[in-house]
Amino acid sequence: MNFEEIKDKEQKYMMHTYGRFQTALVSGKGASAKGADGKDYIDFTSGIGVNSLGYCDEGWVKAVTSQAAAIQHISNLYYSPLQVKVAEKLCSLTGMDKVFLCNSGAEANECAIKIARKYSYDKYGIGRQKILTLVNSFHGRTVTTLAATGQDVFHNFFFPFTEGFEYVTANDTDDFKAHISDEICAVFIELIQGEGGVMPLSEEFVSEIAKVCSEKDILLMIDEVQTGVARTGTFYCYEQYGIKPDVVTSAKGLGGGLPIGACLCNEKLSSVMTPGTHGTTFGGNPIACAAANEVLSRVATNEFLADVCKKGEYFREKLSAMPNVKEIRGKGMMIGIVTEKDNAKEIAAKCVDAGLLILTAKNLLRLLPPLTITYDEIDKGLKILQSVMEA
Repeated sequence: MNFEEIKDKEQKYMMHTYGRFQTALVSGKGASAKGADGKDYIDFTSGIGVNSLGYCDEGWVKAVTSQAAAIQHISNLYYSPLQVKVAEKLCSLTGMDKVFLCNSGAEANECAIKIARKYSYDKYGIGRQKILTLVNSFHGRTVTTLAATGQDVFHNFFFPFTEGFEYVTANDTDDFKAHISDEICAVFIELIQGEGGVMPLSEEFVSEIAKVCSEKDILLMIDEVQTGVARTGTFYCYEQYGIKPDVVTSAKGLGGGLPIGACLCNEKLSSVMTPGTHGTTFGGNPIACAAANEVLSRVATNEFLADVCKKGEYFREKLSAMPNVKEIRGKGMMIGIVTEKDNAKEIAAKCVDAGLLILTAKNLLRLLPPLTITYDEIDKGLKILQSVMEA
């Protein structure tokens, strides 16, 4: 099918839940993709931070295809050596004690919410179930994770939403302290609000949250769905804040292109979830775990992480010299660009026409390139971006 045929069938048969850019991708290698019409693209999106090793990385393809030829799925009623390997690697890299494997970031966040409420119920009984999240946060699209999301635009249509969430203004310590009460069981935050506009939290704010949580036995839970798995230059972003969370959620880049999520907890919480309290049919699927094991074996080395930081700085240096750039935010290769003309969506659409795939978040451009992107691919993409910015 050519692009117009694909577009027509999408309009006819699929729910219109996405505002799509005008291209259909059919193949790719590294940070380069090809459209159905044969057009080439440089990809600064990696599937919204998912293709951490780029398109069709040889090691990743071998791991996935070898596992597909061995066994594609087993029930979680049986033990899985591949699940065990993923969990062991995650615990070894983070110092966490236990892992629950699922299919997405929203599912990982649902697990975190259930852990927080069950821990508090088991220890303190009824009445200590509220969770603090941040204004402008984003935690998923299920009814419960939408309720956890601190953006009014998402609190519509799907009433009633799950109760038990309150929203604190990011980087406002006084507002945070004003929300602390005997009803709070957890604080759940993104260290960089990705969908909220690539907004990093201050170290002082995060430090105060960690201090209060420790003093009052409130769980500190970090949503690393977008910031994790080397994206910001450390394996998880919380390492750059000098804190030790009780719960960490992960997804996106963990599977390198296949659906897998993880909820990690520390030793204090290791026995909270018991048989029958949580579960999933597809979570920890053998093929997805094979993909995750390949990703984890590559991205957590000091050399790889240093390279992510170096490429991130290269991006910032080049971007700062471009016209129409007002501000650059983020860490590592999670980059937000505020434009002088406040025309990010227009730029993103024109970039697609010119051969560059780029994201937006709120009113800014967002870059989440493959962590393995080459400098040649970076330069090609930035050249396209500059030409669009200058137009």
